[in-house]
Amino acid sequence: MEGTEPTTRITTNGNQEADHMVLMSSKPLHRFVQREPGSLGIVIVMFGCAEVLMGFQLVGEKATTSNGLYVPFWQGALFLLCGNLSIYTERHPSKKMVTVCLAMYLVSFFGILVSGGYRIACILNYRYLGRWMDQWNFYRRDQLYGVEGLLLASSLCVSVLLIVLCVFARLALKSTRTQFIVQCIPAPAPAPAQSDKTPN
Repeated sequence: MEGTEPTTRITTNGNQEADHMVLMSSKPLHRFVQREPGSLGIVIVMFGCAEVLMGFQLVGEKATTSNGLYVPFWQGALFLLCGNLSIYTERHPSKKMVTVCLAMYLVSFFGILVSGGYRIACILNYRYLGRWMDQWNFYRRDQLYGVEGLLLASSLCVSVLLIVLCVFARLALKSTRTQFIVQCIPAPAPAPAQSDKTPN
């Protein structure tokens, strides 16, 4: 069964819930949850929203921008998906969800490599725009430098977060077998038998 895999501990003194929490902390799948992927997911969602909003800003631009390959939109969608999956997996941990998260982290990381290369090519191309531009278009070129540079820097920040999450997810998937520990607590010793003799 590949759903949420509980760890149980059977005791005779009724402390099952406390023992359950102790064992959950040592299980690799729940160590992934303890590293709070949901918090990192919120940060990735914020970067994804910024990416999509900047993409709308670049739509009407005549110069070559990263919007030529619709990079802000598909990369922003990948960031939003990865962030939401991280948040959901922290609340509902399971082997399937961690596997899906790991796959999306890798896809997003390779997307960052593609978009980063294209954005660097666009930034290098902007230096040739100044030869045929008036003063107003110089300012426009500087804005393009700023927007593309900001999106490139945010992509690099997200790539670091994705690498960290990939490591956590891989460690969580390494060993997720269900643990059963049976602890037998002996019954208290019987009280010594009293004699039936009555005093005279």
